[in-house]
Amino acid sequence: MSQISQPAAPAASPEWLRVVQQKVETLRFGVVQLVVHDGRVTQIERTEKTRITAPPSNSQDSTAL
Repeated sequence: MSQISQPAAPAASPEWLRVVQQKVETLRFGVVQLVVHDGRVTQIERTEKTRITAPPSNSQDSTAL
């Protein structure tokens, strides 16, 4: 029987991973983007969207525009 070796889990998460987790957990709508150079995360960008719900418009009001 052959055994499949599992990669060892790192003892602690890298700093960039903790930053990404914090940014994702506090985001309602948006994007978290990683920039990687030479196989390393060098930049983390977060774009947050603010959703505004508009009241339903009346068909008569929309014709006045």
